[in-house]
Amino acid sequence: MTTPLLGCDFSSAPTRRKPIVLALGTADRGRVRLERLEKLESLAAFAAWLAEPRPWVGGFDFPFGLPRELVEHLGWPTQWRECMRHYAGLTRPQIRETFAAYCDARPPGGKFAHRRFDKLAGSSPSMKWVNPPVAYMLHAGVPLLLEAGVHLPGLHAGDPARVALEAYPGLLARECIAQRSYKADDKARQTPERLIARKDILHALEQGSTRLGLRLKLTHAQHEALVHDASGDSLDAVLCLMQAAWAAQHGAPSYGLPADLDPLEGWIVSA
Repeated sequence: MTTPLLGCDFSSAPTRRKPIVLALGTADRGRVRLERLEKLESLAAFAAWLAEPRPWVGGFDFPFGLPRELVEHLGWPTQWRECMRHYAGLTRPQIRETFAAYCDARPPGGKFAHRRFDKLAGSSPSMKWVNPPVAYMLHAGVPLLLEAGVHLPGLHAGDPARVALEAYPGLLARECIAQRSYKADDKARQTPERLIARKDILHALEQGSTRLGLRLKLTHAQHEALVHDASGDSLDAVLCLMQAAWAAQHGAPSYGLPADLDPLEGWIVSA
């Protein structure tokens, strides 16, 4: 029996217009089949979905940890669970003020602290509170994973049937189309060039021409829906699904994560 897979494009403040998007699928012999997309319009709906006792391996597009350098500088707990508990107890204004003060005291060009793999993955520092506000995504998302009792390899032992991994769609998208932009929330920036870029990403995924070595299987209707979602949220969920499939192929206990990952910072799957 194949393990159900999921890719999650997350929002820290989901709405009907900008929901959390889940791409659900399965993998068999190197082919990843997208079964459906689900859209969740609130964090409560996301929490309820996570808590259901069905098995899955999932890739979630939000940070699972903060940079060790930052945590140590602030004197916060350096055990992951205690650090996340402390972080969850802060308000967003407190987070912004704390991180802004940290950045203000640092030299130009080195304002943010980074996790060890950020440069490797091309990901934003997880302490960034604007464009994109990944610090708030961590603040909204990780407590819900903990509350649901899921397993986070390398960070926290939970239900081994529900495995949550940090994913990053930009890592896989760049492998397909280099630095070209493929999405925009703002209607004025939803250009034909970005539509072509989404088509090119899907072509690469369907051909299996990424280092994941997996081929995406879509129906014609699914392909069209992914191409025409100009926000890129549906495509991002599918990119996370592909990373989850790669992790599931590697299996327990590490799901393809490196043996020397920092148990405070975590790691982006397939980076």
